[in-house]
Amino acid sequence: MTFFDLARRNVVRHWLRSSLAVIGIVIGVIAIASLGIMGNSIGLMFNDMVSDVGDTLIVSPAMGVGGGKLTERQVSDISRAVGSNDVIPFSSTGDRVAVGDRESTAMIYAIPAEDIPSLLDMESGGFPRDTGGGCLIGSQLAANSRENGLKLGARVRIGDETLRVVGVLKERGMGFDINPDYAIVVPYSWYSNHYDEDDYDQVIVKVRDVNDIDAVKESIEQRMNRREDTVNVMDTRGILESVFAATESITVFLAGIGAISLLVAGVSILNVMLMSVTERIKEIGVLRSIGTRRGEVMRMFIYEALFLGLAGALIGGVLSFCAGYLVTVVFAGNADYLFDPASLLYIVFGMAFGVITSVASGLYPAWKAAHLNPIQALRHE
Repeated sequence: MTFFDLARRNVVRHWLRSSLAVIGIVIGVIAIASLGIMGNSIGLMFNDMVSDVGDTLIVSPAMGVGGGKLTERQVSDISRAVGSNDVIPFSSTGDRVAVGDRESTAMIYAIPAEDIPSLLDMESGGFPRDTGGGCLIGSQLAANSRENGLKLGARVRIGDETLRVVGVLKERGMGFDINPDYAIVVPYSWYSNHYDEDDYDQVIVKVRDVNDIDAVKESIEQRMNRREDTVNVMDTRGILESVFAATESITVFLAGIGAISLLVAGVSILNVMLMSVTERIKEIGVLRSIGTRRGEVMRMFIYEALFLGLAGALIGGVLSFCAGYLVTVVFAGNADYLFDPASLLYIVFGMAFGVITSVASGLYPAWKAAHLNPIQALRHE
């Protein structure tokens, strides 16, 4: 019988004690994997929610300047400052609207008709014209307006005027510029007549090459803020980098909490192994008296810790996958996040950490067993 077989026999012989140690590893693996998956899913969810606006600059009037509006002349100055990049001015307001069978409050975005295709994508229908009396409706607002969704050609009432829905926008997600999914988009000419406004709230600059963002931002500030601060320029790329760094920190923090529970399980294995050494002192004395080397005795106890770690890691890995599925469905609402390589890596990491913790916890008891005095061990009662 090999020392590997002796280690396996001892684990099976004390099955209740071994099972409790394995349960500790299982709980630790599940904790580290599921919390890591949850943190990664939060990051992926936010990444999906935030539109691809890393190439966007948002220009807004400086506080207390121009009544919070940008004039047509200022928009022209911004256009000259950014060169060939797209400049899209817009205004927005909230109003009571009747869409389909329901009346509610919705955001209304007003964009010059010729600029709408540069900013928004269509799911169905076409873009409105300045003189067509049409509007666009966000995908989520359209879906919530009627049981089977809002159809093209439906009517939208804003105040005492009615507009025809000429297109449904593709879902865009949350952005730092506009959020059209639950909104109505109208040509600026209609908005100007309806609300009696001639100025804009903000200007969106879509930079063709993201490497030029800093240069374009500096050009706007030099032209517009030469004498005094008249506009603020927000770089969405910098905001996104900060947000994603924060989500990564959250993921690491959650995984660290799981690692603490796994270390607690390691202490449990250390206790089990020390008890095993105490109970088997005489057996160790017999093995040493027949010529068994210290290294062989040490390996036997390390094998026992390895058995416990592998059993806990394998069971914990399977249960972590199930727990990860529940976490992504409950907290992120999308089970597909579980199959992201980074999420699956947390399961592998949890299993590996469980095995390493188990073996590390068995090192001292194994060393203690290997260095027992054979004669004293044989006399032990």
